Amino acid sequence: MAPRVLVSDQLSEAAVDIFKRYGVEVDYKPDLGKDKDALLAAIPNYDGLAIRSASKVTEKIIAAATNLKVIGRAGIGVDNVDIPAATQKGIVVMNTPFGNSITTAEHAIALMFAAARQIPAADASTQAGKWEKNRFMGTELTAKTLGIIGCGNIGSIVADRAQGLGMKVIAFDPFLSPERAMEIGVEKVELEQIFARADVISLHTPLTEKTRNVLSAESIAKCRKGVIIINCARGGLVDEAALRAALESGHVAGAGVDVFTEEPAKENVLFGAPNLVCTPHLGAATSEAQENVALQVAEQMSDYLVNGAVTNALNMPSISAEEAPKLRPFFNLSEILGSFAGQLTETAITGIRIEYEGPVADMNTKALTAGIVKGVLQPMLQDVNLVSAPVMARERGMAIEEVKREQRGAYENYIRLTVQTERQERSVAGTVFADGKPRLIQIKGINMEAELGPHMLYITNEDKPGFIGALGSLLGNAGVNIATFNLGRDKQGGNAICLIEVDEAIKDDLIAKVRALPMVTQAKALEF
Repeated sequence: MAPRVLVSDQLSEAAVDIFKRYGVEVDYKPDLGKDKDALLAAIPNYDGLAIRSASKVTEKIIAAATNLKVIGRAGIGVDNVDIPAATQKGIVVMNTPFGNSITTAEHAIALMFAAARQIPAADASTQAGKWEKNRFMGTELTAKTLGIIGCGNIGSIVADRAQGLGMKVIAFDPFLSPERAMEIGVEKVELEQIFARADVISLHTPLTEKTRNVLSAESIAKCRKGVIIINCARGGLVDEAALRAALESGHVAGAGVDVFTEEPAKENVLFGAPNLVCTPHLGAATSEAQENVALQVAEQMSDYLVNGAVTNALNMPSISAEEAPKLRPFFNLSEILGSFAGQLTETAITGIRIEYEGPVADMNTKALTAGIVKGVLQPMLQDVNLVSAPVMARERGMAIEEVKREQRGAYENYIRLTVQTERQERSVAGTVFADGKPRLIQIKGINMEAELGPHMLYITNEDKPGFIGALGSLLGNAGVNIATFNLGRDKQGGNAICLIEVDEAIKDDLIAKVRALPMVTQAKALEF
């Protein structure tokens, strides 16, 4: 059955055609996003949801989305999507971070000029026939210092344009490396230096709990008198009441505001403030940008639903369409390794180390690691998926380490997982053969080769005569049929491992009898 996508906001016909070209069924209902009850009723029927800013994808909507696999936002901001709820349910959330970057950056520059030269007020005065040249004395931007808060894709474009105007650019961004700062020609500074040095401050950061009211009454008071503030990013980054007071006092000489705490902003504390330039969230509102992000989100969602490719996901590693088929067998191996170790782990996990050897080390190991972590956590947490697993591991303080190296053993590709607990380390390794099937090749340092089935019996024992006969008799007398029988040992008479596939799930009372056999040190039923 073809995947189904609901488009609940305005997208172009060309974007809808992209879905169809991929063989995706698409229902174009651009007004549905404005009716939360209608969206709630419709969402169970779809594998994908394409939105802009009007649709509010709340926790309640996500809970009702029983088939939903991907949410695609045509644009950058996703504060209208409950990402933690989507992550917990295994729904990939994508955005289109580059389709409207230039448009938004240009709008920030436009607001900068408008506020510096008081253009809207001067226009209104002139058209009223007043000719008040002395009233609208402006400020040059050349040689002024622009302070950018958030120097990602859009912020770096604003920096480039500002440098073209002869401005000095300083930037605060915890994720901006010194190398990248040097490459784009900005000086990386701390937030306090932005307040102290900038003649113009432009915001280009997402809205998070850490960035909410980053320009508060306290921080605005630290700014230079006569500063101009520009916000084309997200409402909530600026304390609107504090900005109003600073505009009225003259501490802030002007402001350009494209985004508001509540939108549509029919009423706002800022309205009517002196030298305030407001626009109705027009940062991305050019025909070029709207078309770009619509086409991009349709392409990304279709590629994921049809090919398994993940692009611009906010809660999952990216996987290209070319990578997806190559990764698939290693995904299976990753989840098996994780599940094997997770089912045998009974104490709190402190760390997970994953070693990739051979060509697999050059693949998208972030995606494979997510699969391993999912497998490890699932026996303990149950409601965990490929999307939520890394987040849940970090929340529980588990350190995750990746090690990559060239092939040095007998197997072309090799993945080894070591789970560290409060009491011990447990390792398991596997590979994928030419038939595409995953195999275990090492458990706790003991070499063996085993293909896993749905019902497995795992036993550690002393390597002494009589064990196999006693175990076979016990299982036979209980009516348990053995499908495969795999053995390994570290040395003659030493520690041994027995991994058996059986036709049915083994009951607890039989496991107890296996544990009571002489030479058995551990026995556990495993399900895959």
